[in-house]
Amino acid sequence: MRTGAIVTNTLTNLLIIVLALMGASIFVGLAGLFALARSIRRLHIPPDADFFTTLRSVPLALVVLLDLLDFGLDIFSAPIMWIALDRMGLPNLRNKATIEALIPFTNVIPTFTVCWFATRLFNLGDQPWLATYDRWGRASPRIEPRRGEQTIIDGDRR
Repeated sequence: MRTGAIVTNTLTNLLIIVLALMGASIFVGLAGLFALARSIRRLHIPPDADFFTTLRSVPLALVVLLDLLDFGLDIFSAPIMWIALDRMGLPNLRNKATIEALIPFTNVIPTFTVCWFATRLFNLGDQPWLATYDRWGRASPRIEPRRGEQTIIDGDRR
């Protein structure tokens, strides 16, 4: 009888800790997404960018917040991620996040954080600074400075 009570008490404490962690991750994830929304919308990501190019363009904080939200809500985070990433203008990331959120019990794996680091470690996707944009958000060809010509960066050299 005594060991049964100890096991029940241990499982109850473990459940309370897990639920508290999930609640905290939901709060931090939602608050962080609201805080980052404006700065993410200002990023210039080409509409035809693939998943890894999009991951190269977004900050680490966004993918960590998406993983926290996924941890806290599991499959119920899919509609929230869909709406949030759609409003931020990240359709390619939105699709993958929703699919990953719909797979049950993958919430303990920080999928997007691992992908963010793998993108940089293995040099996947296009570099976000290779394209320049005009004030209307249209991509324009990159203009390389001619050899021998000083650029703004080289202006301090004499």
